[in-house]
Amino acid sequence: MTENALAAVAAKSSLVLSRPPRTILVACTRRIGDVLLATPLVRSLKARWPEAQIDMLVFRGTEGVLENNPDLRRVIVISQRAPLRERLADIARIWRRYDLACAAVSSDRPRFYSWFAGRQRVGLVDDDRVTRLKRFLLDGIALNYHTAAHTVASSLEVARVLGIEPIAEVVPPGIGEDPARRAAFEARFSDVAGQPLAVLHPAPMFAYKRWRVEGWADLVRWLRARGFAVAMSGGPAAAEREYAQQVAAEAGGTLLNFVGQFSLGESAELFRRAKIFVGPDTGATHMAAATGTPTVALFGPSDPVRWGPWPKAWPAGSNPWPLVGSGRRGNVYLVQGEAACVPCMQEGCERHVESASQCLVTLSTERVIGAMTQMLALSMPGAFAEGEAGGTTAIVDTSALGPLGGQH
Repeated sequence: MTENALAAVAAKSSLVLSRPPRTILVACTRRIGDVLLATPLVRSLKARWPEAQIDMLVFRGTEGVLENNPDLRRVIVISQRAPLRERLADIARIWRRYDLACAAVSSDRPRFYSWFAGRQRVGLVDDDRVTRLKRFLLDGIALNYHTAAHTVASSLEVARVLGIEPIAEVVPPGIGEDPARRAAFEARFSDVAGQPLAVLHPAPMFAYKRWRVEGWADLVRWLRARGFAVAMSGGPAAAEREYAQQVAAEAGGTLLNFVGQFSLGESAELFRRAKIFVGPDTGATHMAAATGTPTVALFGPSDPVRWGPWPKAWPAGSNPWPLVGSGRRGNVYLVQGEAACVPCMQEGCERHVESASQCLVTLSTERVIGAMTQMLALSMPGAFAEGEAGGTTAIVDTSALGPLGGQH
């Protein structure tokens, strides 16, 4: 960034409001994981101004991750590729209706929607992409250090610019308190009543984030041998359903296959019931971590500094994960593939979303089971002995700040 740009940002590094905002819009037009990881900003705003009515503007298909969010009045859903007439209608219904608008992710669309909606605006801007247009759109600029900060930490920079205390609590969705809905949900588990539940999420949206079918089947058999009922979660896409069917066929036996059957709120309730969750770099893994369930996250080419699951109750102002290494932070154990190129931050070895990532494909079942054993020993004391998995490292509490335990 040039000296002039730095000076311009410094001049806009805070936004002092003349009065508490009565209405706030948070714009987060990106994927499910981005929307979920913007909920700490919403929580921070609500804690500072509890009387304010907060709305969130998101792309259609991501709104489910905000189901029953207690901090929001409503969710405004827009189409990602809408015709011009529809976009103009979207602008008309939010035009200057909010005292404050916040762009929670660093991209042009949320900044423009914030400008349309808010009488005052604040938002994220990449530290190396500050321009005159962005300085015009925003009254307060929060720098997004996208190469060195976690996504949660980035969004909370907006709170800092507003001079409010950041609350780093990711708020997962839920099904609410409707008795009929809760009863229908609980009925799905009647056949496994009394058994501890483990949840596996084998299929991310993109193939380059996948592990391998045989590995998932090994986990199913390992869990069954220890008395667990095993459930699979996943989205409704045909590729996810097909992949889950492959895992079920390879594992054999009884398996609760909920892939494509639950809303995001119901999926979060499923994760809350579980003694352990295992998943790849996907929105579901972020949700599981946010519920407080012991979570094992399988990472290959993705950047854990930026996208590692945020552990429940992790403090603001501290990144949970280093760039390289496996280990535990709070209720999350991140298992990273082993290769000199990890993490390459590319979309698979062939550089497209449907290509495989060898660092994940070659990730051993033993390493994943070792991480699971450590997490289960924490959630089910006495039920899992140190070293049970064979080669499992000693169980050490590394939830405090400092170097990761069990690095590889």
